[in-house]
This record gives sequence, C-alpha cells and structure tokens, in this order.
Amino acid sequence: MILGKRIKEQRKKLGLTQKELGEIINVTKVSICCYEKGTRTPTLETLKVLAETFNVDINYLLGNDSYQVAEDNAKYGSYISKEEIEFIREIRNNTKLHERLIENPKRFVELINKKVK
Repeated sequence: MILGKRIKEQRKKLGLTQKELGEIINVTKVSICCYEKGTRTPTLETLKVLAETFNVDINYLLGNDSYQVAEDNAKYGSYISKEEIEFIREIRNNTKLHERLIENPKRFVELINKKVK
C-alpha cells in the first residue's frame, strides 16, 4: 500500500491529475488509479519511468527511503522507511518507553504482541 500512497503523493506534488500522469508515462488513467489504490502493481519498467518522472529513487516508491549503516561497521546496513523513522522518533520522545525498549527489545515486542492480539 506504500507504493500507491507514494505514487499519489508524488503525483499531487507535481500538480498532475491521474490522466495527466498516465499520459506522461504512457499508461491509462485507470492504471494510475489502480496503482494508487493498490489493486494493480506497475511493471518494473513503469516503476522506472515513474521514479524518473517524480525524480525519486525507485526504493523510495517501494517504501525503502534511506540506507542506514551500523555505526561500528559500514558493511552492515538496511533500508528504513520514512514511516519507520517517524515511529523511532516518537519512541525516543517518550524517555521511559524508549529505555524499556532498548533494555530488552525482544521482550518488549512480545508484550506489544500480547496487547495487540
């Protein structure tokens, strides 16, 4: 669903209608609508054209915003989305919660899972 949200967000940033974007990337308005709703997935070639049109990296469209590396070892890293970064910021704003999470992450996730179920 992130892909659809990002396509819509970028299209609106450029002030384009679904029809206009479709004309630019050579697909129908219906295709753009389906991409944004998540009922259809663009081909790799279409993703490339969308990324070029929006001037963003394909990874961004797919929800992989930035590459983060471990402080002590640059060869280990992972992609983290903008939403995940926001989640981490919110956790850090709550000092007590953040401390408990860092203390024992596995146990904390287990507690959250019990509450969610």
